[in-house]
Amino acid sequence: MMERAGGRRVEKREVNRRMSSRSVSLTSTFLLLAAGGVAACDNDKDNETFYCADANGNVVDEDNCDDDGNNGGGGVGFVPLFFIWHSSSYGSGYRPGTRLPSGGSKIAYNDRAARSSFGLPSTGRISNGTVKTSVVGKGGSGTSGKSGSKSGG
Repeated sequence: MMERAGGRRVEKREVNRRMSSRSVSLTSTFLLLAAGGVAACDNDKDNETFYCADANGNVVDEDNCDDDGNNGGGGVGFVPLFFIWHSSSYGSGYRPGTRLPSGGSKIAYNDRAARSSFGLPSTGRISNGTVKTSVVGKGGSGTSGKSGSKSGG
């Protein structure tokens, strides 16, 4: 841009190169930090921890979720009394009698399709605190520990 100052032409620069360089540097840094944060979040969600618990999320002995026929499992007819609860936020070491933290989901202990979709054996005993990786997005029927029931399939 040109302006006249006292009869002379004076050229002004509209873009400050230093400011432009700083802006590019800050934008690049932000994008790298954001990408790292997303990657870290994804890794945490790939692990699901499983527990045998009652309908209220109280951990019980894993024999109650064993449907191999030897123990009869935990149910009345086709209505289960015990469930396999799972969440990426569960830690290991919850003992029978401990209430699981909120935010988990549950599947019927005898739902073979749901068990298989999480990489668990379709029948038999699952030890409390079992951890499976890369189960995000795996479906199956289940209910949410917070909000009541949720259909799936």
